[in-house]
Amino acid sequence: MNTDERTTLEAWLDFQRDTLVLKCDGLSEAQLRLASVPPSPLTLQGLVQHMAEVERNWFRRILAGEDAPPIYDPEADTTGHDGGFDLADGITFADATATWQREVAAARANSAACALTETRPFMGTEVSLRWIYLHMIGEYARHNGHADLLRERIDGTVGV
Repeated sequence: MNTDERTTLEAWLDFQRDTLVLKCDGLSEAQLRLASVPPSPLTLQGLVQHMAEVERNWFRRILAGEDAPPIYDPEADTTGHDGGFDLADGITFADATATWQREVAAARANSAACALTETRPFMGTEVSLRWIYLHMIGEYARHNGHADLLRERIDGTVGV
């Protein structure tokens, strides 16, 4: 692959996003809500919800400067670090996925308007779009590892 830096970063981020979707593909609503590695309450749906919160935090709150409230818990910290993991009875996986897809679309739109070197304030320092992309690739990779273990425990499926 001989592409420019931005194209490479965006491709790796999309690969990680697609991997999370793949880990959830073909499972029932009950399986997607199954906390399959006790005592952890972590679920595949919770991971999708969390990543919607993380997308919102970095690409809407930080990059675009939007006053975007937490999606799943109005009382949650607006840094997006811990939000979204808890499941609510009224939120289906289809709902969670649609919300995540909307946040990914907003992330892409907000990113398209910025250069990799543009910075925004974050917790007393500055972060660039490049830094945000790298952070998001790492965030997805970490949680995709969790998703891989959850999926294997549910039905034995492994791999990308």
